Amino acid sequence: MLLYVSNSAQEATSTPLHFVSVAGAVVREDGGRLPVIRRADNGAWELPGGVLELTEAPEEGVAREVWEETGIRGEVEDLTGVYKNTTRSIVAPAFRCKPSGGEERTFTESPGVEWLTPEEGAARTTEVYAVRLLDALDDKGPHARHLLEKSA
Repeated sequence: MLLYVSNSAQEATSTPLHFVSVAGAVVREDGGRLPVIRRADNGAWELPGGVLELTEAPEEGVAREVWEETGIRGEVEDLTGVYKNTTRSIVAPAFRCKPSGGEERTFTESPGVEWLTPEEGAARTTEVYAVRLLDALDDKGPHARHLLEKSA
């Protein structure tokens, strides 16, 4: 095993550090409705998702996050976009999934779960999450976007 340790303070401070956060658009075949969650920490509505664990593949992480936040099993179909948010140091791949079991329910971290049309979902979420949601539904991706999240 090779371990690289820098002796240069400049090199250490210039190395970018990002979190990887995954999101899943679980699309039903009956009109394209998808679950959108309301977060407990800030009340915002967004696609289910969260920080990827160190040992997880992105597809595993999005399936886990969808399950943990909605009670719905999502089977990953496609990578639909990769988003970089430098304001919060996040790189976020988003995936289109199809439901494969489970039953919608709320959790402590997601006290609201609703199946919305794409239009309803885009209207309810902030711009950075609406872009991910709409990108997940088109066939022109995967998209690569640099998004700046506005402060509340």
